[in-house]
Amino acid sequence: MGFTFIVFILLWLFQILFMERFYTISKISDVEAAASLIIESYENDTPVDFSENLGKIAMENDLCIEIVDRYGRSKYTKEYSVDCIIHDKPNSTYAYQLEIEKNGNYPIWRKLQNAHKNYFMVLHGCALGNTDNPDGYLFINTALVPVGSTVKIIKRQLMTVTFLLLIMAFFISLFVSRKIARPIDNITLAAESLAKGNFNTKFDGRGYLEVKQLADALTYAEKELSRVDRLQRDLIANVSHDLRTPLTMLKAYAEMIRDLSGDNPVKRNEHLEIIISETDRLSLMVNDILDLSKLESGKQKLTPSEFEISSKMNEIIDRFKGISEKMGYEIQFTADEECLVFCDSIKIEQAIYNLINNAINYTGEDKKVFVRQINTPSGVLIEVEDTGDGIEPDKMKLIFDKYYRSENHKREVVGTGLGLSIVKAVLKLHNYDYGVRSKVGVGSVFWFKISARDCKLHK
Repeated sequence: MGFTFIVFILLWLFQILFMERFYTISKISDVEAAASLIIESYENDTPVDFSENLGKIAMENDLCIEIVDRYGRSKYTKEYSVDCIIHDKPNSTYAYQLEIEKNGNYPIWRKLQNAHKNYFMVLHGCALGNTDNPDGYLFINTALVPVGSTVKIIKRQLMTVTFLLLIMAFFISLFVSRKIARPIDNITLAAESLAKGNFNTKFDGRGYLEVKQLADALTYAEKELSRVDRLQRDLIANVSHDLRTPLTMLKAYAEMIRDLSGDNPVKRNEHLEIIISETDRLSLMVNDILDLSKLESGKQKLTPSEFEISSKMNEIIDRFKGISEKMGYEIQFTADEECLVFCDSIKIEQAIYNLINNAINYTGEDKKVFVRQINTPSGVLIEVEDTGDGIEPDKMKLIFDKYYRSENHKREVVGTGLGLSIVKAVLKLHNYDYGVRSKVGVGSVFWFKISARDCKLHK
């Protein structure tokens, strides 16, 4: 509506208030252009061609033209109005010729009242040829037709058009604003419902493209929030269960020491070892949760250093010797040529350790885990393979999620269940590629690649 009012204000200003001024300026501009064409034709054309051009210019622009020599005698004349000033009587232009000569042959402009009609006329005069010694003088006269009656007609039309279009603009504005606002209002209400925890909200984006895109984005956000909310509840349930078990055991064995084995050194030491083991497990779980929180919040920064990847992997695998000897696990490591890498040693070690621990937890009855270091042109590829039940294709994208726990979980020898999510956070922090290949019933291969920019082979 504001835009409509502005348009009509401009129309009234230019069509009514300033119309006469614009008309006068336009007529003067036409005369100037005609004078330039005449002077150009006078200097370049033959007398016959010049006469033809003079008539054409006079007719097309509704001008009266008079050209006189230096003595005031008429040489060319084109009359298109019986009441023009320069053809009103013989030698009508002589007084203006004298005025031009007196002003150093500088062009003159005059707005004069027509003696026979109730309107004004524009007169233009200038020298032809050399201004110091002109061949003659050019005079052009045109009428400034009164525009008062035209303005009245336009005013009546504008009033009618203004009234009709304002009514139309009101209803069109109302319709368009409602068409635009309704889907936004619906999305706002749906977003408020989503903010209250209703994850079954429907976002209706019908109306126009941008609202549909907004609705699609909010629908996607709703699905992600719903998934995160569900998995968070699962995490709380899993962590609560994992914490409850060692806490219950700590309390039980502490009570046993107090009531039963306090005076029996053998039993007391056995119970104390269990308490220490469960305390270590609790500490490990809390540390993993804190590490994951720091990694994902961006508060932990990388501390790169140069180290040999094969040697580092051998050190990590040696840490599993106790489990291997006690529980019969076999970890086979195949290494390519030694390679220097430049990355955060502690965090990469943590990622490799968690991958091996995950493979131990999920491997098959043969209790075999295969670890490989493969040097490629694009970097050092680290693979950890188990022989377990594998992962279903639709679960592959969830396996690194910190809230996800595989249904094919076998056992938990060492760790807290947050290992793969820590691996994901560490590798994302390094900007390294990672992933998993799996076949149901055969096993899974978890891998990541240290980029070539951070690798240097021994020579």
